[in-house]
Amino acid sequence: MNRTRKGFTLIELLIVVVIIGILAAIAIPKFNDTKKKAYITAMKSDLKNLVSAGEAFFSENNTYVGWAMPTVGSSGVAIAPGTLSATGWSATATHTNAAGSSCEIGVGTGKPAALAEGEPGGTTCK
Repeated sequence: MNRTRKGFTLIELLIVVVIIGILAAIAIPKFNDTKKKAYITAMKSDLKNLVSAGEAFFSENNTYVGWAMPTVGSSGVAIAPGTLSATGWSATATHTNAAGSSCEIGVGTGKPAALAEGEPGGTTCK
């Protein structure tokens, strides 16, 4: 009897499942890192927009005193005001999905140490 069987053997199917598992184990951590980078980019973007808003207020009033700094940025971003004086301000942004990461920014006398004025940064802003 010469039968021809169609289909896959159990060994072939197991090998395919193992290969898919290995590829998933490599891809998932890379995807999570990409999402965190996107959240940090959102924080940086909101802080740069904050600089524009602060400078618009300063150009009209010649002081930062009285500026109602926004505390909410884009989706998931919270902005915590830091110092606010007549000649400068600072703020820190965090994201609900990027635990342990924050970005800070400052202008004038409120500029955080080791950061360029008006540029977001910080040790966990990466």
